[in-house]
Amino acid sequence: MITYEELLKETALADERFVVMTAENRALVRNLPQALGDRFIDTGITEQTMLGAAAGLALRGRIPVVHALSAFLTMRAFEFTRTSVGIANLPVKMSSFIPGVLSDGNGPTHQAIEDVSIMRGIPGMEVFAPADAEDLVQMLPSIWASPHPSYVRISTLPAVYKHAPYEAGKAEVISKGKDLTILTYGFMFEQCFHAKALLEAEGLEVGLINMRSLKPLDEQAIRDLIGNTNQLITIEDHFITGGLFSIVAEFLVRAGLQIPVSPIGFDAKWFKPGRLNEVLAYEKLDPAGLVEQIKSL
Repeated sequence: MITYEELLKETALADERFVVMTAENRALVRNLPQALGDRFIDTGITEQTMLGAAAGLALRGRIPVVHALSAFLTMRAFEFTRTSVGIANLPVKMSSFIPGVLSDGNGPTHQAIEDVSIMRGIPGMEVFAPADAEDLVQMLPSIWASPHPSYVRISTLPAVYKHAPYEAGKAEVISKGKDLTILTYGFMFEQCFHAKALLEAEGLEVGLINMRSLKPLDEQAIRDLIGNTNQLITIEDHFITGGLFSIVAEFLVRAGLQIPVSPIGFDAKWFKPGRLNEVLAYEKLDPAGLVEQIKSL
């Protein structure tokens, strides 16, 4: 399977409009400077400068793909993203590294568990959260081809499921279940996939949907659940406020639809710093913990 870096290199070499930028975070793009020459720009630890420069390049017909740690890409550079990129609706493509609980042992300063809420609030900004490395490279060609700005929660973890081809703005229905349906995205897809198997072993019919695209939202996928499942459960490594739970609830109210919806996520607290497996167990976001939380609902 092609990697993120290989896909970006291939895309940039085929289309001179692409410029790769980073704010001294080369984890995803280590081998691209020698391949792209002047079309690789490292601004240093200056996320605001990077987004401002990206907006300028986009105004001159370029398609900048920018890289930084999620917390700093979204929060430190927010005003530049909103004003220079969002208002002008420029095709700046934001690749957000270690979102959510993937910040691992870096502590609260590096936690990006409000990033979806922040970025979806910008008019015109598209927001995506691939489940894993396979899902990521399937989705990116469509995302990069869009004329709109985008924010992508990057996950380069191995896939636990063979994903269906990506259709722009569409969710991926993994299974249907009368008892409950789990809606999730990004890294939490893997945890939900394993939790689903545990719940099914206890006799429950469990639906699972990889939401993939958070903005635009696949409204039809949610409409199709009405009357076909007893309860929706949103699961995310993000604050409940402003994330997938809010997105689904907003749609249901706007559309005049009714179905019980319960959220699993962070509720008015930061997660306890630790290694990833420790965080998942402590916060009950690992498969066993998710089963416990779902059964309590």
